[in-house]
Amino acid sequence: MKVKDIINNRKRILPVLIFMGELMSGFVFSGASMVGTSAFSDISIAGAAGLVGSGAVFMGSLLRGFADASIGKNIVKLSAMVMIIIAKLLMDNKRSPMLCGIYTALSVLFSGLAVSAVIGELFYKLAFYIFYSAAAGFTTYSLCRINRDIENGSAVRLTASSGCYYAVVYTIYTASLCSVKLPFLNAGAVLGIAVTMLASFYYGSTGGVICGALTSCAAYFSSAETGAALVLLPAAGLFSGFIHQRRISVAAAVFLTMGFMLTVLTGTSEEVVSSLGNYVLAAGIFIAAAPYYSDRHIRVPQSTKESGEVMQARLAFLADSIAAVRGDARKTADKIAEKNRASYTAKDDTEEVCGRCYRRYICRRQGSSALKGLEALSEMSEISLETFPAELDTCIRRNELMAARQKGINDETIAKLMDMRKSDCRGILSEQFSIVENMVREISEDKEIFYSAPISITVRNKLLKFGFSPSYVNASYNSRGRLIAEIYFSAGDAPVSATRICDLISDELKLKLTSSDIVSSGSEVRLRLYEKPTLNLEVCTASKKGDETDESGDNFCRCSDGTGTGYIVLSDGMGSGKEAAFESSLASGLMRRLIGSGVGEKASARIVNSVMFSKSKDESFATLDILKADLDSCELTSLKAGAAATLVRHGNEVIRISSDSFPVGMYEESDITENVCSFGEGDIAIMFSDGICEGEYRFIRELLMGENDLKSIVDEICAKSEKFDRSEPFIPH
Repeated sequence: MKVKDIINNRKRILPVLIFMGELMSGFVFSGASMVGTSAFSDISIAGAAGLVGSGAVFMGSLLRGFADASIGKNIVKLSAMVMIIIAKLLMDNKRSPMLCGIYTALSVLFSGLAVSAVIGELFYKLAFYIFYSAAAGFTTYSLCRINRDIENGSAVRLTASSGCYYAVVYTIYTASLCSVKLPFLNAGAVLGIAVTMLASFYYGSTGGVICGALTSCAAYFSSAETGAALVLLPAAGLFSGFIHQRRISVAAAVFLTMGFMLTVLTGTSEEVVSSLGNYVLAAGIFIAAAPYYSDRHIRVPQSTKESGEVMQARLAFLADSIAAVRGDARKTADKIAEKNRASYTAKDDTEEVCGRCYRRYICRRQGSSALKGLEALSEMSEISLETFPAELDTCIRRNELMAARQKGINDETIAKLMDMRKSDCRGILSEQFSIVENMVREISEDKEIFYSAPISITVRNKLLKFGFSPSYVNASYNSRGRLIAEIYFSAGDAPVSATRICDLISDELKLKLTSSDIVSSGSEVRLRLYEKPTLNLEVCTASKKGDETDESGDNFCRCSDGTGTGYIVLSDGMGSGKEAAFESSLASGLMRRLIGSGVGEKASARIVNSVMFSKSKDESFATLDILKADLDSCELTSLKAGAAATLVRHGNEVIRISSDSFPVGMYEESDITENVCSFGEGDIAIMFSDGICEGEYRFIRELLMGENDLKSIVDEICAKSEKFDRSEPFIPH
């Protein structure tokens, strides 16, 4: 109850805090100046805020005007803010970034032109107010885009156009803060130096130079004296960036040293002396903030080298995993082939029979009736006494000729079967090429994965410190901001257990991480650590055999790809007993291994189909029912190959997912049906290894809508399985 009270109070207090912040921003930025004129920082905040926020900024500016008697001086800004408030009232307080930018630009332009016309300076200030209003409008537009991303919970993307918006807002407001008068210090300079220190520490020379250049630009916008003292700040960021990701205190000392040296080179004016104090205070802020900084919510452009190394590692590991599975399938096929191997060689057995006969020269004489009979015999597809050629009725080796020809027919039949088998193999090869193509295409697609170099370095250093030797570490955030760390080891340096590594990294990053199973590709092993999604996947099973004396032909497994996405695989082998159990175990086991290696669920199912089809000359079928639960996007993917229907309770409705596909192993090309639907907290999916009658779905629907305990639902369905189909009870999972 205390936690609920805190949350409720926070929800009530937050709007008040935002209002007070907007009021203070109007008060502080109302007196800010930039390039010799009044800054438009407060106007931009009013344009980007809602109706209440615009009023708060206006009130703050008005209070500042009364406090220092500057209302007349700021009449253009105050009247522009009044126009912005009126526009928001008339336009139903719409907060579209484009509309807000246009409101602000037009309000500033009309206000400035009106005041200029009153004082008789319209002609001289027309060009100025056109530029001034355009700059204020674009700053408002940028601020709106940033606010929208923050409200949607999106990360800060310092890339492409989004990076431009942040650069504009940072420069304008840093410049405004530089004009705020403080004893012996400059608020904008302190902020800019601290940001430059953080950027050079976490993102190297590139981050230091960019943030230093923006800060120096902002300082010059404020005044030439302030800008001169920080003109070499980008150089300090450049040099300090070469030792990034070292100890925080060392980085601060190096940055201070470089900053002092470069500042002294600019001169010895009062601004330069004051700038040294700015560096000291900024270093203190950096030391206090750096341990808590995280790039979880900040996306910066990544170098081609880093991205290329990550893609190369993933592709190599995936190729090794596929090769290992292919090798296992080949060994299985070779063992079965050795057991059932038979060698047949088609040849002309009639020539061998005639070669032992003393009448061979007479029978094979050109134009003789016996030669015509031998030619007719060689063209026969079936041999019997009734169809035996009449020209050979007088042959003394008649029975031997019939036996030889029959053997030849058998050899020809076997040869045709071998040709058909080779044709099937070619079909399988084509299917495998298609599978590989789709897998590579999936990997090459642009997914919302943002790699974190700082976390990767931290994880690697931590493991090296405790005696582990990873080949490489890839740490990244997915689209929902969950951390996923991939750690690769050579086979000789592979850890025995993932628990120790998970505990070490969790302690280092101060995060609660979960480890996946250690997956081997033969030459390497991979371990994935990840933050758990918000939702959790609960699985309950119940089973009943049709014949208690026989072994169940069904197999079930729950697995994960190591990123928090859950998979459920259910397979029913054709037939009964040990043979059916072997087929379903092979299918589900291969699926588990492939998914754990990082292969997509559809490609994995196609590979299983190829293995089942080619593993022996005997028919070996198995149904395959796969459910993939993406707990981040709340998306449920169903893949079926000959499997029974699945019932999904989503909200207040029950969805039936079914398909008319064939089991895996029946054809060289897979026949897999894919269905995608949404799910949420409390939704339930019921899978069956055997189908049930259409009339019984009503009972299960009513059970799903009236019960929330998953175990009770599964047990109830299983208990009534014999009533559903007495001849062949089904097994729910």
